Amino acid sequence: MIYDLFCIPLLNRSPIGPMEHPLQVSTGSAGVFNRIRESIISGQYGYNERLPSERDLAARFKAARGTIRTALEQLEQANLVRRKFGSGTFVTYRSDTEREDISEETSPLELIETRMAIEPHIVRLVILNASNRDLNRLEEVLKLAEGTENDPNAFSMADEAFRMTLASCCQNPLLKWIYRLINDIRSHNQWSARKDHVLTPDRIRFYNEDHWRLMVAIRRRDQNHAADIIISHLKQAHRDLLGQD
Repeated sequence: MIYDLFCIPLLNRSPIGPMEHPLQVSTGSAGVFNRIRESIISGQYGYNERLPSERDLAARFKAARGTIRTALEQLEQANLVRRKFGSGTFVTYRSDTEREDISEETSPLELIETRMAIEPHIVRLVILNASNRDLNRLEEVLKLAEGTENDPNAFSMADEAFRMTLASCCQNPLLKWIYRLINDIRSHNQWSARKDHVLTPDRIRFYNEDHWRLMVAIRRRDQNHAADIIISHLKQAHRDLLGQD
């Protein structure tokens, strides 16, 4: 017999079958939140897996639908799930081990290739979709990198914030999620050690100037010029990583 994450006897977890023996559990939203959270963290429900419906969860926990809905909202606020109207609730949590594995397997060339495939399109979407308010926010984040020529760590943090804000301004949640994973890889230990060597004051100054040129092109809503700037920037970053002039 196979047990699902709530320890209710089921012949098959998907699709959800009828419950024969509901488990007596805490019916408060905090209790439901903790039980589901524990099951997600332990891996009983994997990344991008769909949770049972609110109706099924209410039956399993012998709780009101409103209690279940509150618990799911809390899980979403904790970045453990995402809720999509009409489709259900999906696990967004990934263990540190999963993140560590992809970071260990990704080479500098592969990371740059991935960024080359994504960032020019992100820039085009920003120009198409971002409001002036979004661009003001992007510019304010860009200012965080000013005066960081002699502080690689400060520049790296400002650079990551700028790129995540850029991804956010494109108004595409999937691209934003993908770019968050790219940022996670860039912050891995092996990358941190490499950046300390690469980020000289002159290079930081050059990267900042590139970012401001990109900002001007975005303000002018010039898609082609903005894409050219980001491609040129990434090619230079690749050469710097490899120690090429």
